[in-house]
Amino acid sequence: MLLLRIDDRHPTQGRRNIERRFVPNQPMPLPELLEMSSKWLAWSGLGLSVLTLVAFITQWGVRFRLVGVSSFTFLLAVSCWAFSISYTPPIRIDGAQQVPIVFDNGTNLVVAQAAEGFQSEAINPTLNQIAANLRPGGRNLEVRVRLRQIQPVNEGTSRPVVLGEVTRNFDQE
Repeated sequence: MLLLRIDDRHPTQGRRNIERRFVPNQPMPLPELLEMSSKWLAWSGLGLSVLTLVAFITQWGVRFRLVGVSSFTFLLAVSCWAFSISYTPPIRIDGAQQVPIVFDNGTNLVVAQAAEGFQSEAINPTLNQIAANLRPGGRNLEVRVRLRQIQPVNEGTSRPVVLGEVTRNFDQE
């Protein structure tokens, strides 16, 4: 009987044929992370439930703690699964810059703060990006989004200048 080494029998001849998905120094995308977490937590909860059953059969002293741990693991799995269903990634618009929102009354006005060196061609895309990322929960049907910049007037005084304004209408969706 002729015995061949594994390297000779396998079509890759010993080279790695594993598809590499991991990119070093880069975080996993959130939807993929939530999907993986839900699966791992569900299987862990199932394994802990089996261990809990064994603990009750053998009268281990930690059996009631295992009930809590397995229940909490299932709760985490369901929470990750529910969040993965409801998650929508933020909308990105080309030419828009990241600006902090400094005021939001929760109903009809959102104000964002532009930095000192803010480019005028980025005003409209930035406003549209902020408006597109607003959620309708608890807001009026029409929300105004303003982009302002604090400009110095005199020594020690400044005034807010509105660079642009966009209206988001939730009724049209």
